[in-house]
Amino acid sequence: MHQTLLPEGWTRPRGYANGILAQGTKHIFCGGQIGWTDKEVFECTDFVGQFRQALLNVFAVLEAGGAGPEHMTRMTWYITDRDQYLAHLKEIGATYRDIMGKNYPAMSVVVVSALVEAAALVEIEVTAVL
Repeated sequence: MHQTLLPEGWTRPRGYANGILAQGTKHIFCGGQIGWTDKEVFECTDFVGQFRQALLNVFAVLEAGGAGPEHMTRMTWYITDRDQYLAHLKEIGATYRDIMGKNYPAMSVVVVSALVEAAALVEIEVTAVL
């Protein structure tokens, strides 16, 4: 499995880990998942709705590889609107916990000018170790 790394004297982060020490024999590299369905249809046009669907897509990829959220070691979010992200942090946190539980990998959130799919507001990549 893996161990969360917290350097001595550092404040414990909320909702992510600064680092993860992982040991396992299988790795899953989940390509960027956006907020469309398995049929490549955007059912939501709002940030939180697309975020939920992107997480469900990540969950499905992990599950297809025999993994779950507890195996995540690295997560990168690409978002197109920082203000929308900040305005909905409570909803984002609740949505994350609803789908991924209290599994917090090393995480980065990056603001980008656009994603390849014009309607996409968020894209999430994950690395998992089993």
